[in-house]
Amino acid sequence: MSVAWVILLLVLLIAGLAPEVGVLARWRRRQVALGREQAENALKHLLSQASAGHAASLSSLQGALRAGDRTLLALTERLEREGLIRTEGTEFRLTSEGERVALQVVRAHRLWELYLADELGVPVGQVHAKAERAEHQLSPADVDRLSAAMGHPDIDPHGDPIPGRDGAVVMPDRTPLSAWPVGAPGQIVHLEDEPPLAYAQLAALGLRLGQVVHIVDATATRIGLSDGENEYVLAPMLAGNVHVVAAAGVAAPAEPVLRLSDLPAGSLAEVVALDPGLRGFMRRRLLDLGFTPGARIRPDLTTFSGDPRAYRLRGTTIALRRDQSDRVLVRAVA
Repeated sequence: MSVAWVILLLVLLIAGLAPEVGVLARWRRRQVALGREQAENALKHLLSQASAGHAASLSSLQGALRAGDRTLLALTERLEREGLIRTEGTEFRLTSEGERVALQVVRAHRLWELYLADELGVPVGQVHAKAERAEHQLSPADVDRLSAAMGHPDIDPHGDPIPGRDGAVVMPDRTPLSAWPVGAPGQIVHLEDEPPLAYAQLAALGLRLGQVVHIVDATATRIGLSDGENEYVLAPMLAGNVHVVAAAGVAAPAEPVLRLSDLPAGSLAEVVALDPGLRGFMRRRLLDLGFTPGARIRPDLTTFSGDPRAYRLRGTTIALRRDQSDRVLVRAVA
């Protein structure tokens, strides 16, 4: 064998067996990561089933994980050995330690959703899929730092509660819109993000957290809503994915409130509030720029396309995109 072939074989051997960067080492790390992801997804499924009052089965795990019987049997045996689940006949239930681990995965998922939506500006309809991947890559220390950086938030972009570091979850008292009385004002506090297609329909309609709505009419096939400005029609099943709380304490403004983007050219207005559903970086930026209640504002310059638009506020001209000015509520000043 020539020297060149020997050198080539040695290089290939080193590349494959190097302890940190070799192919074998990378393959092992990938297998460990896949094992962790599979185990955590199984624990999340058991937690979801328990929250709905059900126990998980081999069949339900198969549907959730899309894995074969042999893989699932090996996985459940491993989780039982590690004290994370227990088997009761053909059903699987979380142990207290398994519930703690599952809640930490949920915490990582919901914090990452909030980070993507509020800090990076990712559309809310896209954050769930991205968080599904990231939740398995964050260490407990990473999750703690993420929570601290965002001020230890308690709800995600869909209105779901974020578990605390100790796993504690404060479940809000809320009612599905499908069970809400006709005519009673309700504030939207949760938009269910599963299944994704249903959430996409709600987002396309323009429903959002913090919005106050009331049911205009309800039948067995449709539910009509109004927020005082727009009307929406939902199928009862879709309305069940919208949760509200009583909005009796929401005071009606003395004068009609409109979005800053709808303020006519040349009109003077004062800021009433920022959209309740606006959080994170954009909310902080608007507050830092002076968009606080009572501040006087008027359109200053409109581009040919109409977006962005410039406004005069506190002696300064500020340009805002329409998606930003849509989130500022104002009242016209005579």
